[in-house]
Amino acid sequence: MARQIITAGDVPSSPLFSQGVRVGSTIYVSGMVGVDPATGELAGASIGDQTRQALRNCESVLEAAGCSLDDVAFVTVLLAHPGDFAGMNEAYASVFSDDPPARAVTRLGPELAGILVSITMTAHIAD
Repeated sequence: MARQIITAGDVPSSPLFSQGVRVGSTIYVSGMVGVDPATGELAGASIGDQTRQALRNCESVLEAAGCSLDDVAFVTVLLAHPGDFAGMNEAYASVFSDDPPARAVTRLGPELAGILVSITMTAHIAD
């Protein structure tokens, strides 16, 4: 099966990774952080602000792939500080309130200036 690179013009990007990749009916969204694409700056200093923005960035990639948050089967959340778990959960629940996808939460490995969270997703859509 061929890979299809997914690019959302309104999401921060890097030459080091694709924002998303589709293989068959599966969409893989790269780790998105809480950078506001309109400003190029972090959406805020709080875990809630950054979590909401990271989720919006993931959603933009999903939309560019022709799907939505309703198609997400699995989410991985990487936290810079485990103590931010409750704040992340509050923001996360505002997006995935009913029938949430499977999820794993772990610690973000590298220390990146000001970045509190990175979120990656896997979604499935009809061929």
